[in-house]
Amino acid sequence: MLEGKGVKKSRVINTEEGFTPQIGTLVAMLNNLSNRVERTVKNLDIRETDHLLDEKANRIGALIMHLAAAEAYYQVYTFENRKFTKEEKEKWQLGLSLGKEAREKLKGKPIEYYLNIYKEVRKKTVEELAKRNDEWLEQMRPGSTMNNHFAWFHVMEHQSSHLGQILLLKKRIPKEENSIKLPKEEVDQ
Repeated sequence: MLEGKGVKKSRVINTEEGFTPQIGTLVAMLNNLSNRVERTVKNLDIRETDHLLDEKANRIGALIMHLAAAEAYYQVYTFENRKFTKEEKEKWQLGLSLGKEAREKLKGKPIEYYLNIYKEVRKKTVEELAKRNDEWLEQMRPGSTMNNHFAWFHVMEHQSSHLGQILLLKKRIPKEENSIKLPKEEVDQ
């Protein structure tokens, strides 16, 4: 008989240790979602990462950058009660806005490049959430109709939506054609 100890079931949301109950649940859900994003794209090569479905679509690598940029924005918005500085806006704007410029510039890098940025942003999110409690989640955003809990729910909702887009794009990547052609007589045999 096998007995598993310390194994977390992938389809169970638990409260992560070291956090207040609501924040621990939020962190568990954020991490579950980011794990699914990473699992979906981690084995893509550059051709697949850069595949462009059509002239209005986004590349998968650009979408991962978009997820990181949006989460970085919500970090400063909720943890520091501000918007991006000029420098932060320059760093994140391309990924945040996507569009034509992003289609031209966010390409040519391996998926690990985008995932490393995504993971670093998530690491900071988890570190910052560990400093807060459930009462902080309920605090209203100054000048807004949302509280911190809704802001982070929106980050998850946003990532879930783009995960669906990434899954669709991944299915639409053409198979790499084998450039080796056999002579006709060998094919017919």
